[in-house]
Amino acid sequence: QVQLAESGGGTVHPGGSLRLSCRASENTYYCMGWFRQAPGKEREGVAGIDGDGEPSYADSVKGRFTISQDNAKNTLYLQMNSLKPEDTAMYYCAADLRYCSGSWSLFHRAYEYWGQGTQVTVSS
Repeated sequence: QVQLAESGGGTVHPGGSLRLSCRASENTYYCMGWFRQAPGKEREGVAGIDGDGEPSYADSVKGRFTISQDNAKNTLYLQMNSLKPEDTAMYYCAADLRYCSGSWSLFHRAYEYWGQGTQVTVSS
């Protein structure tokens, strides 16, 4: 059974940094991404990596967040810099065995498998 486990969330001050990790039970995913959901808001795609290894980012995080993966460790990362209070949310890792292309990696319908989430709070 596919399992995804996020870690690395926490509370930081505005301008701070966090690195989220997502450990996967397999390393044959062709689409992986990070999503977030704040209270009262819909889940939104933050960053994704498509089947060709190309990253995509939501406009709200471009230049601040970086998605990467370490296939040897079956781990997906999200480096978050210059954090803002509006980045506060539960962050979820997602993966799928089907190929995805480009910005489709930012859409929740691209994914079958989801982690349980890790909370990120940005507050002064």
